[in-house]
Amino acid sequence: MSFPPGPRGVIEVARAFHSFTREPPAAMMRLIQHYRGTAGFNMAGERIVFLGDPELIAEVLLDKDGVFVKDRVTRGLSSLLGQGLLTSEGDLWRRQRKLIAPSLTKKHIALYADSMVRLAEKYASSLGDGQERDVAADMSAATLEMVVDTLFGTSLGGGQERVGRAIDSVMEDFQEIIQTWRRAFPEWVPFAARRRTQRMVAEIDEVVLRVVRERRASGARGDDLLSRLLVARDEADPTGGMDDRQLRDEVVTLFIAGHETTANALAWTLLLLAEHPELDARLFDEVRRVLGDRAATVEDLPALPFTEAVLKESMRLYPPAHIIGREPLRDVKLGAWSIPAGATVLISPWALHHDPRFWDDPEAFRPDRWTDGSTADLPRYAYMPFGGGPRICVGNHFAMMEAVLVLATIVRRVRFERISRAPVRSQFAITLRPEGGLALRVRSRSNASRGRSAARRS
Repeated sequence: MSFPPGPRGVIEVARAFHSFTREPPAAMMRLIQHYRGTAGFNMAGERIVFLGDPELIAEVLLDKDGVFVKDRVTRGLSSLLGQGLLTSEGDLWRRQRKLIAPSLTKKHIALYADSMVRLAEKYASSLGDGQERDVAADMSAATLEMVVDTLFGTSLGGGQERVGRAIDSVMEDFQEIIQTWRRAFPEWVPFAARRRTQRMVAEIDEVVLRVVRERRASGARGDDLLSRLLVARDEADPTGGMDDRQLRDEVVTLFIAGHETTANALAWTLLLLAEHPELDARLFDEVRRVLGDRAATVEDLPALPFTEAVLKESMRLYPPAHIIGREPLRDVKLGAWSIPAGATVLISPWALHHDPRFWDDPEAFRPDRWTDGSTADLPRYAYMPFGGGPRICVGNHFAMMEAVLVLATIVRRVRFERISRAPVRSQFAITLRPEGGLALRVRSRSNASRGRSAARRS
């Protein structure tokens, strides 16, 4: 067995690495297709492997032998996330997952539906016909308010904006490090981005730790996630819950998971609907038929299959978590290949979601593929917007409920139009964002348009 095939020689490797740092998923897909499923190269002593074979991806993500840990880049997020679920490993991760998962079951997250809808209604009602809006910024602000309400059960006043801005700054600085020559330098090298990250993390800590300590000291408990985490106990050690620092790490991790990824998914979805008015009209018809003039509730979710299909198809084309990294602790065999200890093994949901081996007309926005049986025989890891295996996103049900309810609430009141026909570029940061925001024009659902919609159905 040998290391996977791929670019060789200084010039070829430099070109491949440059392409990868500019547009990681697209570069990965080209390499995977050219080298038939698995590719690898050596860049300045760093072994990088790209996996596009669902069977090999399953071996890595299921990891029955405990060989794989998060890769070096993901571990670097510990500067922001500490030892939260995304970055922790081993016994600590297993303990934390066990403590947190019960608070994010479908039963428990249903308690947050009314809050999500109320805040989505607040946003939708603020929109005026003909307004030009940056919907990426709008969705970021709206989901920030929602995650604060569900996570803390109260407003943080100006604190939530401080935390939101600080997280954005840290993520941009992190991208600057990992996608440039700076990634080759050890973490102690004081680049401006790293110094700025330290200041921003201190701001986050000031807000989040203050809330955690005040809530613990008060003894007040509610149905918000922080209250649940404060009382969570491990059966093996029922007297010991999470200390303030661990709570801080998990709160910040949930803050990002419930805010950043959902905001991006909704922004891309609104863009796709603006580009496909016929599908927007179908979505509106479903929402109006189910909701009429009332607000959405969690009980409406089973009656909104097309709404869910629209979001699933949007996350196929624009998966918020577009890349997943692992690192083997020892030499390991994957299929026909030998992967050395310490190599970076990368999996791209974006590349998988655009791969013609798995998808008919993969670049097309076709929500019906999720309702007409087209996806019934997909390989298990050909679609993975929330990751996979034991480390699948613990908040996946929370995110889908939030996205469906928010989308239905917005669509019931307004639709959006493109202002420019210029392509919207993707920013392949830690998450997949629209580069430079996303400007769309608001159009109210007027009585006249409702009447035309009804006439079309009759």
